Amino acid sequence: MTALAYTEPAPKVIAGLKDDWELVIGMEVHAQVASKSKLFSGASTAFGAEPNSNVSLVDAAMPGMLPVINEFCVEQAVRTGLGLKAEINLRSVFDRKNYFYPDLPQGYQISQYKHPVVGEGEVLVDMEPGVGRRVRIERIHLEQDAGKSIHDMDPAMSFVDLNRTGVALMEIVSRPDIRGPEEAAEYVRKLRQILRYLGTCDGNMQEGSLRADVNVSVCRRGAYEKYRETGDFSHLGTRCEIKNMNSMRFIQQAIEFEARRQIAIIEDGGTVDQETRLYDPVKGETRSMRSKEEAHDYRYFPDPDLLPLEFSQAWVDGIGASLPELPDDKKARFVKDYGVTEYDASVLTADVEHADFFEAVAKGRDGKQAANWVINELFGRLNKESTPVSESPVSAAQLGGVIDLIAKGDISGKIAKDLFEILWTEGGDPAEVVEARGMKQVTDTGAIEAAVDEVLAANPDKVEQAKAKPSMAGWFVGQVMKATQGKANPQAVQALVKQKLGVE
Repeated sequence: MTALAYTEPAPKVIAGLKDDWELVIGMEVHAQVASKSKLFSGASTAFGAEPNSNVSLVDAAMPGMLPVINEFCVEQAVRTGLGLKAEINLRSVFDRKNYFYPDLPQGYQISQYKHPVVGEGEVLVDMEPGVGRRVRIERIHLEQDAGKSIHDMDPAMSFVDLNRTGVALMEIVSRPDIRGPEEAAEYVRKLRQILRYLGTCDGNMQEGSLRADVNVSVCRRGAYEKYRETGDFSHLGTRCEIKNMNSMRFIQQAIEFEARRQIAIIEDGGTVDQETRLYDPVKGETRSMRSKEEAHDYRYFPDPDLLPLEFSQAWVDGIGASLPELPDDKKARFVKDYGVTEYDASVLTADVEHADFFEAVAKGRDGKQAANWVINELFGRLNKESTPVSESPVSAAQLGGVIDLIAKGDISGKIAKDLFEILWTEGGDPAEVVEARGMKQVTDTGAIEAAVDEVLAANPDKVEQAKAKPSMAGWFVGQVMKATQGKANPQAVQALVKQKLGVE
């Protein structure tokens, strides 16, 4: 199934003092592979363990220790590539990327450079219904994570925790196709969504499972089109990298600040230095971390301890056959099969658990009504109480039961909301709760007519007013519903009120 049709949004334009400028953004997203063990050792990847408790001799770079590839991590990288419609390289090579940090015991990182496991792919970023940006993926390579330096435990010393050392990362590198802060955040959100659908990364940004390096540059209007025509990066201006972003909101704020910083430098006659910067969310600004390294600074060379990875096409095809339905396809199917709006389909497919819950509710029922109850009542309540859908007090079967009672005319929409509240707090079978508590809607026209007559008789002055002003009939409907404690069938009440008032 193809994705929904879309048009490209206009690039964001930032007004400088002298010129108008356009933003150009590329992203390097580091996604931790959903593996229980590390990329080259059997050490655990469990989050929150005691410092330096998940460290093998390989991770600690003890003499004579050799890395052994984790096949599951390789499979997850291939699975991710297929999910991003990317080319899978049947032969790839691990390289040593040399740099020296206290939390990198080997003095190098095992990564991939010229021959990554995954080649070019794409991500369709949804900005609003019918509007999206196609962001090209340049590559995905596997690499091991470094450890963590801790600077706030002692005024005179720093500490090192090697628990993350050797954890498998997929570095997903985009082309500079992103044109604004909102698009950058939406790109990360969409990428996270796809990874979670695939099951290759849990996407937990608070725990560091997904973090982004954001490359930002500014150029004068029209320069980006020249880059797309020629492939010449010089049209895009000098980029600065903002390191280790783990919040959609901070990504947007950092890009906004950095773009304006660069524009001010250029318009003052200066030049932007290519460097790595950090974002300070308290001050709302970026600050210099170090000069930006080029590839030759890392002195890449093939890792002599690891043979090249070679796959058969049949093995790759087997992984492809196991892929789940992905977000864009699921959204298009929800619009087609359930008749929901594109916006509602986006909400329902934002998370695979949400989508599964909706389908369980909608099966054999009116799709639009199911979407309305799931989005407005269930998701609204879950968000209010910060509860995941997996822990929802109201199950899909219970919510489906509420909708069935409405469809049969046993309860009205108002009673249904009262019933939802009971199910949320007390549980139970919807039909049994309605029966036991006398919540059934009154459909006996005789009883409803008696209630209408009583209300009309009690308000003779308003009856005369309503005959002159038919819109007042709604007031009588409300009074009858109040008198019957919301149990009267609203359509029957409305019809009888209009009949007895002689209005249309």
